Amino acid sequence: MNVFQLKPRVCFGENSLDALKELKAQNAVIFTDGFMYKSGTADRIAATMTGCGQIKIFSEIKPDPPVELIADALRFLLDSNAELAVALGGGSVIDAAKATLWMYQKKTGNKLPLIALPTTSGTGSEVTQFSVITDRDLGMKYPLYSEDMLPDIAILSAELTVSVPANITADTGFDVITHALEAYISTKANDFTDALAEKALKLAFEYLPTACKNGKDTVAREKMHTASCLAGMAFNDVSLGVNHAIAHALGATFHIPHGRANALILPHVMRYNASLETTGYGSEVTPTCKKLAEIARMIGLPAQNARMGASNLVAHITRMSRELGIPQSLGDAGVTRADYLSNKAHILKNAAKDVTALTNPRPIDEAAVEQIVKGIEKFKA
Repeated sequence: MNVFQLKPRVCFGENSLDALKELKAQNAVIFTDGFMYKSGTADRIAATMTGCGQIKIFSEIKPDPPVELIADALRFLLDSNAELAVALGGGSVIDAAKATLWMYQKKTGNKLPLIALPTTSGTGSEVTQFSVITDRDLGMKYPLYSEDMLPDIAILSAELTVSVPANITADTGFDVITHALEAYISTKANDFTDALAEKALKLAFEYLPTACKNGKDTVAREKMHTASCLAGMAFNDVSLGVNHAIAHALGATFHIPHGRANALILPHVMRYNASLETTGYGSEVTPTCKKLAEIARMIGLPAQNARMGASNLVAHITRMSRELGIPQSLGDAGVTRADYLSNKAHILKNAAKDVTALTNPRPIDEAAVEQIVKGIEKFKA
């Protein structure tokens, strides 16, 4: 038996921040980062929470939150006597808040409500039961998974994203595309998640270029927020694939932003998963190849047959990433040949055993990861 359910409650569109006025608590906390705190956004969110008494702000969250930060956040939460928590920020902030509240529940036996306010359109963390935490000593990212980490309310406010720079908009937007594509071809994909992924991809391919070129276009911003949420709902149910496995390994080792790492490897993963490296008459047309061709047709690319459609989709992704300034190689991403070679075995090993690779449509081992990453092994002289 398969089960599909949609959670949490999602508030979106004009005046969606008014949902904060419905929150009731004597003590509450806001988890955020330094930028949101210094810009005054965290204080503005706190002022909107008119039904809450004392509100404390933890603003120490950094990208790729390490286990030590979660320990600090947990101590802060325990000292606050909070009855609810708000996560204000990008994926790292929401992931850190989810992990903190999960540890709080394990320690106290109490589950606190979590309200997630994403400020980037990328991770979909506001609607997933995943959290990715970094062990810096081991150079590894750990995807945590528990239904208890699913936020209770997600508030999608486009006004929180209009100041995001174009390069970060591109990075996070490709995270959306990667989430949706990997969910669409996951070994656990189903009709419900396919519908979510298809809509997410249609919106992202249409509106990401506009959001990057004109960050104040609130329609494009809102559509990308929606796409991110839909893609999150899709992969929350069916997981991801080797694209994220490799991105986790690259990000933990070289500190490449997560969305950028996903975008960097995406065309090569899609080509591998669709078996497009095989050529000639009678070359295999796999189910994954057929599904990628369906996406190509949906966004208006030529797809007279499955292999043509899948190939054109990969080419479209490559072209779009170049136009939006995504690095096309490890060298472009600032990695040196020497650093890569000294860490390559570690990366291959960690990617192959990453939990997200378990639902990849083609079997994954270290040799398969090595085959894929060859496509980005170019370095500056």
